[in-house]
Amino acid sequence: MEIAYLIAFPDPDDGNAPPPEKFKGLKDAPYFEPIDIELVTLGEETIIIEERAISIVRQRYDGRVQMIECRFELKNPLAASILQERAKIEAALQSHFIPAPMRQSGLFEEYTILLVKEAKPTPEKWLDKNAAELSRFIRSQRETLDKEEINEILSSRTRYSAHELTLVDWEGAVIIAPNGDFQSDVALLKIGNYQLLRYRMLDQTIEKMLDKLNEAFFKNKRRPRPTRGMLRQIAEHRLEVMLDFERAEQYMLLIGDWYTSKLYEAIQTELYLKDWKESVKSKLDNLENIVETIKDNFSVSMEVLMDRIQMFGWVILLIGYIYLYFLDAGWIKFP
Repeated sequence: MEIAYLIAFPDPDDGNAPPPEKFKGLKDAPYFEPIDIELVTLGEETIIIEERAISIVRQRYDGRVQMIECRFELKNPLAASILQERAKIEAALQSHFIPAPMRQSGLFEEYTILLVKEAKPTPEKWLDKNAAELSRFIRSQRETLDKEEINEILSSRTRYSAHELTLVDWEGAVIIAPNGDFQSDVALLKIGNYQLLRYRMLDQTIEKMLDKLNEAFFKNKRRPRPTRGMLRQIAEHRLEVMLDFERAEQYMLLIGDWYTSKLYEAIQTELYLKDWKESVKSKLDNLENIVETIKDNFSVSMEVLMDRIQMFGWVILLIGYIYLYFLDAGWIKFP
């Protein structure tokens, strides 16, 4: 059996990226492919980790996220004794490719896929027979899970034919394809993990903006008051985030073929993409309300300030008139 280990992390391009490629590999050439994802291949190589040859394909999606597909073989990968070796390989791959700040912050995605060419007598019976081992493989645990959790892990199954089946869980997947046609399903799992990371990136950006608003407008009141320019900058940044969110949301609707549509629906469910979407949308709405409230208060404060300045001007002008009146009446004489 072969393992496809996916790693995704933020990696904006430097503006000198080559022209994007067409997204390829989906089964049956769906009539509405995810062509809005700008894909650029960064390179292919083979590296040696733990005395195993690992095939590497690096790609960048939309000039924002680097997606790395690492393939390697393990003898009897379902055995509990192999789990530690697999963990070492995956940790080494993370250390090799993911920048240290992102590893420390946790702003990256990893996903393990078991690629199976032979599942006898049928994919369904093979899954049921190896249920405990497969659930342990997917969740990267040595201990055998309880029956209820095993059933939950192995419940999301999508069939392409009598001999082809894909099992999806939020931590990993199993693709069974006797002819070795794994890449189409791997491509969809890549899109799902990319989508998840994009929502996490948006969520982090919104949290930073909320922290900035809190720091500038609600804390440290002894500091100089924020300017209208700062408020405009935050509003413009919010607009960029909203446009980014709308673009990310569109990927939910880009799969049109019957099988890819069904599989991608399972991926969305297992990766909680719709929950992430609603969470990010809710935070965007809250951010918009906070910004509008601050703008209204800022406008009111400016009006009050202008009224006070105008009143002060009228007082000075009135004092001047009184002085001139007394001077003209002779009540005030120069020495």
